[in-house]
Amino acid sequence: MNEVIQKTIQIEENKEYVFRNQVDFCIGTGRMGLALTKEYQEQLSLVQKEIGFSHIRGHGLFCDDIGIYQETPEGESEYNFTYLDRVMDSYISLGLRPFLELGFMPQKMASGTQTIFYWKGNTTPPASYKKWTDMVTALLSHLCERYTTDEVVTWPIEVWNEPNLPGFWENADMPEYFKLFHTTFDAIKKLDSRFLVGGPAVCGGTDEVWIRSFMEYCETNDLAVDFVTRHHYTSEPPKTQGHYSYIELMDPEDGFANLHTTREIIDSFPRFKGLPIHITEFNTSYVPNCPIHDTNQNAAYIAHQLSRLGDDNESYSYWTFGDVFEEFGVPFTPFHGGFGLVANGCIPKPTFWTFAFFKKLKEKKGICVYKDETCVVMKYEDGSYRGIAWNATRNRSGKDLCLNLTIPTTQSASTDAYLFLTQIVDEENCNPLKVWHDLGEPANPTKDQIDLLKQTARPQIHTERMVPVSMPESHISIELNIKENGVVYFLLEPKPLHPDRGYSYELVMQYEKR
Repeated sequence: MNEVIQKTIQIEENKEYVFRNQVDFCIGTGRMGLALTKEYQEQLSLVQKEIGFSHIRGHGLFCDDIGIYQETPEGESEYNFTYLDRVMDSYISLGLRPFLELGFMPQKMASGTQTIFYWKGNTTPPASYKKWTDMVTALLSHLCERYTTDEVVTWPIEVWNEPNLPGFWENADMPEYFKLFHTTFDAIKKLDSRFLVGGPAVCGGTDEVWIRSFMEYCETNDLAVDFVTRHHYTSEPPKTQGHYSYIELMDPEDGFANLHTTREIIDSFPRFKGLPIHITEFNTSYVPNCPIHDTNQNAAYIAHQLSRLGDDNESYSYWTFGDVFEEFGVPFTPFHGGFGLVANGCIPKPTFWTFAFFKKLKEKKGICVYKDETCVVMKYEDGSYRGIAWNATRNRSGKDLCLNLTIPTTQSASTDAYLFLTQIVDEENCNPLKVWHDLGEPANPTKDQIDLLKQTARPQIHTERMVPVSMPESHISIELNIKENGVVYFLLEPKPLHPDRGYSYELVMQYEKR
């Protein structure tokens, strides 16, 4: 039996908290070529149905499996957009706009042979910058023709990925990256100045040095960059065991402080003060074989992240929507620690529901009336409330959390009741990883096993009708019991009864006699 920590929260009707909820702006994906597979499309369709993101960003736009860049026998450039159109059409059909990451280098255009990942994305500069910029403008011109210019100029464009890491950009050569960015920026803006172009898409470690140097370069060279991008992972370096990597989570406050340095650096340049920051990748671990990604611990930790990431940043894109992903090769099992919100077999992981819950907070216009390290509460114009509470731990603590919330209401005790609804995701109620373990950890589950895993991968729903208490003022007190590493979504809204003539629920349930 876990120890229960009690916490009392009094919601004040007219008090407002800063909470910029951009949970649905962008989602990450494995390399673009994977979008040509059936399982990828099934997972993405599920994510869009239950959550619904606006943009999608991934690697490999110019990699050879998409096949855009070709050369004639004489060495002249030509372009093939057949697979590109299939991928982009599939995104558009699901209500997604691309957040275009320009990379990696086509083999025939590359200056070297360095590659990264199982699928060998080339990470060297172009042998010819003219061929590179010609390809970029040809791509954008084709997209404008297919989807209209007014539409495509709204798609954010990011130049390369993590150039501060030598694996992603040969020798992590900063001057060479700035050359790539500058020539690409100029070419795109010459095509149409309305395009939104940003970078440098750096990850942690040397992020402060790179962000400052990038802003200095833009200022010195009069580049009116439209936004800055960076990544955000919140774990210590992994320890490898067999096929898997195990990590320790960072203190989240350290991560938020690191993110704030980017805001401070940008704002130290008067010309760029307030420039949007897009976190184009974030997760707990930065490796795709880390079992924490499949856990309720990940779901609760990410809930805390989602409550704060909008403080300094325009958007934040979870890496990734699904586990059709091959950086380290083809996964051996459905629960292999992949980045995705959805496990292979189209099984939602607990973190999937964290995103779905935060999206529910945006379904109608409201204000944040409470936010702390354990919950966020929204109030809406119709007098209803929605909130999310979590009990995140970095290491297992043996402690559950009980939140006692007193919420002001517009109804009185003499009027109709409120609906109080909760959806619970925790290690007992929505934990497909445990069920898979209890099934014997099958590497290739049968159809019946997959169906069972899907059934156990949904939140537990509880409802009741509650009547406001009028003393001293009209309010309702609710109790949220959140198990360790649990996430709870709640809804409290006026819900009058509209019974049919002669119908009595109390009689049906034998709560009262005729």
